[in-house]
Amino acid sequence: MKINVFCGLALLAMMMALQGEVPVVEAATCNPVELSPCLAAITMGTPPSQACCDKLKEQEPCLCGYIKNPNLGRFVNSPNAIKVQKSCGFPAPKC
Repeated sequence: MKINVFCGLALLAMMMALQGEVPVVEAATCNPVELSPCLAAITMGTPPSQACCDKLKEQEPCLCGYIKNPNLGRFVNSPNAIKVQKSCGFPAPKC
């Protein structure tokens, strides 16, 4: 579990460093740090919180940009991230 927490913290740090590199789509402010409420669900497989689902809905137009980003795509396409999307009622993005 310590490894997952470390990976989650590393992911959050990376997301903060990259926040300006994802293009804005459909007037949404694409900022991967906004998905921080989903961090535990994506890294450890815990059920997503309502805050996570709300942020995922808000960032939904940005997901293809995140997937295309070589630093973020592996997290957005991870099995846990796909479970989070399904739990929150979002289909996997078709990019």
